[in-house]
Amino acid sequence: MEESKEKQDSVKERMGRIKHKILVMSGKGGVGKTTVAVNLAYLLAWKGSRVGLLDVDLHGPNVAKMLGIEEKKLTVEDGVVEPFDAGYGLKVISMALILDMPDEPVIWRGPLKMSAIKQFLGDVKWGDLDYLIIDSPPGTGDEPLSVCQLITDIDGIVIVTTPQEVALLDSKRAVKFAQKLDIPVIGIIENMSGFVCPHCKKEIDIFGTGGGEQASHNLKVPFLGRIPLEPDIVKGGDNGQPFIVFNDLSATAGIMDKVASKIIERTKDLNKT
Repeated sequence: MEESKEKQDSVKERMGRIKHKILVMSGKGGVGKTTVAVNLAYLLAWKGSRVGLLDVDLHGPNVAKMLGIEEKKLTVEDGVVEPFDAGYGLKVISMALILDMPDEPVIWRGPLKMSAIKQFLGDVKWGDLDYLIIDSPPGTGDEPLSVCQLITDIDGIVIVTTPQEVALLDSKRAVKFAQKLDIPVIGIIENMSGFVCPHCKKEIDIFGTGGGEQASHNLKVPFLGRIPLEPDIVKGGDNGQPFIVFNDLSATAGIMDKVASKIIERTKDLNKT
């Protein structure tokens, strides 16, 4: 009991030094949620903010791969974990930086996952940050619930979806998850929204378009923007090179920048109320 209180106090102290805590989630897998979280965190760090990126997808930790640091390992000194610097001062914690092998499965039930997330929040030397971006696994299960229960002053949730109807249905579940926990929804991002053919330059709506905006209107939550389907985003993730850094002059990078600006402004507005 005493140890549990000590852990809770440690989480409160560590999180108290971070101005804004933002959870990125989705109702289903395959919508590019981790890609959005990685590029958002890198963009904020690149702009000069002090940023941490926490990967709480314990069963499928892909953040390290997308940052090109999957071979790195975390260091521990006197029971305190040192986050990995992924460049531009971006501090990263992921289960992938702990496992001996990148393809090693994590076969855990709920209590173990809760304990691990509590350690990621309370035993990591996050220091003073402007933003902590938290990438959660798909759905509304143990990991996002644990984060929301442990971080009592979380700013809000960013929901990533794609335009097709099945993804939108799941994004509605994510919104209702936030509402049940009385946590603000910062907004919805519609990812993979349209594709510009590199040959004819014509835009093709492979998965449709506008569904995320319609969902945000129906659910009365902010719409943060559409990010197109971009081959270089996929290549960047596979090569460990965040798209926003290596394609900063592209039209898609400009769109991501506008989405990030909306998240920043919305977060500030929520803290005023």
